[in-house]
Amino acid sequence: MSNHMRTLCENTQPIGRTGRAAGHFGEWLQGRLGPDGPVVVITMTCDVLSAQATYTPATDLRLCHSGVAAVTQDQLQALLSAVEKPESGAFSLSGNMTLGVGAGSSTASLIALARAAGADETLLPAACLRVEGATDPLMLSQPDAVLWSSRRAEICGEFKAPPKCEIVGGYLGDPIRTDPADSDFADISDLVPLWAKAANGSDLAKLAMLASEAADRTTRLRGPSGDPSAAIAQQLGALGHARAHTGSARAFIFAQGAVPATATAVLTGAGLTGAVRFSTGSER
Repeated sequence: MSNHMRTLCENTQPIGRTGRAAGHFGEWLQGRLGPDGPVVVITMTCDVLSAQATYTPATDLRLCHSGVAAVTQDQLQALLSAVEKPESGAFSLSGNMTLGVGAGSSTASLIALARAAGADETLLPAACLRVEGATDPLMLSQPDAVLWSSRRAEICGEFKAPPKCEIVGGYLGDPIRTDPADSDFADISDLVPLWAKAANGSDLAKLAMLASEAADRTTRLRGPSGDPSAAIAQQLGALGHARAHTGSARAFIFAQGAVPATATAVLTGAGLTGAVRFSTGSER
């Protein structure tokens, strides 16, 4: 085949669309807004974890996975219905997140697929909620600048995103999938106004302290026993620590440029796996 013919053949292929969504790495805060209130989160955005999807027109519906298999074909069909798109097409999904660690693999995958399908962005929160039953705010432009009701897909409060900072993290124990019916979380209604004040004042040290308190409350209530996070944070001189409140991710919070060279070795020595390092917060 001549180069001219090859180019012609390639150019006559159906032109598809792509979609991407970043994940998160646990939450700065998660808990109940009052003893009987909704479960709310302030997510920790993580751009180094993501899901990507591609769409090519087809008469039937097909889904192939490469890496993360966080969405079934039935869920894709339900998603397309929810975003008012045809329930057809050849979709491929890839990503670098593990299921059940608190990185948002299912939500990010749904968002990437919906974007590849050309969905209206305003439909994404309700669509993800319909498919998942509990959803992360990863479809928002600044997911970490809102107090998010994960079982309602609603914004309960808004403030500045945390100032830019560095996170070193890893995974403690086995993955734990989120159960949308699970609302056994600590009351954090006292922490939320403190968070809003510290966030709007760009007080990273205070935010890290509040994240540590929220993480410790969840660990006391839900386990695991012997969680080494507080001790690791102290050993590393971190400003504080955060966790996935229904997952195995553990995060250690540092000012920019303050991560010690020993950080990964300390995490590994404490039994954490899959060490990751990233920047988060505003202007990340």
